[in-house]
Amino acid sequence: MTGVGIEDLLEKVLLEAEMLELQANPDRPAVATVLEASLEKGRGYVTKILVQHGTLRVQDILVAGEASGRVRAMFNERNKRVKEVGPGSPVLLLGLDGAPQAGEILKVMPSEQEARQLASRRAQISREQANRAAKRVSLDEIGRRLALGTFKELNLIVKGDVDGSVEALSDSLIKLSQETVQVNVIHKAVGQIIDSDILLATASDAIIVGFQVRPSSSARKLAEREGVEIKTYSIIYEAIDEISSAIEGMLEPTKEEKTTCQVSVREVFKISKVGTIAGCYVDEGKISRNTLIRVIRDGIVTFPLKEGQVGELASLKRFKDDVKEVRSGMECGLNIKNFNDIKEGDVIEGYEIIEIKQKMQTS
Repeated sequence: MTGVGIEDLLEKVLLEAEMLELQANPDRPAVATVLEASLEKGRGYVTKILVQHGTLRVQDILVAGEASGRVRAMFNERNKRVKEVGPGSPVLLLGLDGAPQAGEILKVMPSEQEARQLASRRAQISREQANRAAKRVSLDEIGRRLALGTFKELNLIVKGDVDGSVEALSDSLIKLSQETVQVNVIHKAVGQIIDSDILLATASDAIIVGFQVRPSSSARKLAEREGVEIKTYSIIYEAIDEISSAIEGMLEPTKEEKTTCQVSVREVFKISKVGTIAGCYVDEGKISRNTLIRVIRDGIVTFPLKEGQVGELASLKRFKDDVKEVRSGMECGLNIKNFNDIKEGDVIEGYEIIEIKQKMQTS
């Protein structure tokens, strides 16, 4: 991004708006469009919006899709805190109790009770529509599928770091449906893979697909106990290719990740010429000097994010001594190569890549 041509573009936009007499009334309750929504540690649900009409102020009561709440804080495009924004302004707001889908209309409501009731009704309608869609099969369709004798369904649960990624991945996966295999996304949401996702997958015989998110410790153990498969990806097209191969019956993966340890960051130290040192406690497994790692913050992968990049340790210590490995229940200090933005409360997940020969099954 060089910024070349931005001034000309803005001038043309203003000229076009003037010629078309495009105007918005700032003296009315705000109406905005949701651009993106995500879940961030310490801030809750963060929603990026574009105000279209009216003026949005701190403490305004909102509803957007199935989410409602009150504006706790707002930040402009320069990350400066603001108390009110007018028409045409992009803003990041905190206060909603969920992550609305991109494209949802956000409105200011007169009371919290009305906002909650409207959001609740929308959620109920959404559930009913999903149930009807799942059951809407004609007699002719049933006969055709029975005649084929090979019809199968692949149920998926999709979790991601932001709503845009979840929607894009879900839509792409649904389009993979074929005459003999129907792909159903039975649940999609923003945030970490949690126990309720595993229970839903168990009840519906589904596979969980995570994009830039990881399962919680309890969810991973529950998945192992219930035999639920969790597939995690950092690149959308890899997820699409693998699911597509599974549908076509040609999936023969030769490599798979196996979690070897989980380490919680208890304290962070900044040391000149060394970087950031994390004081950690090994909760599960065993971390070694050569362990491949990823940093997870509130269930969402924060490092590595670039395609093909892997996380590695620069050092591993017990007290002042360099060590080759640290086992569960012990404390250690570590430094991560090319990453210094580690924070207290982060989770470091260690993994190894193993070769497998089994195929992912559709059911």
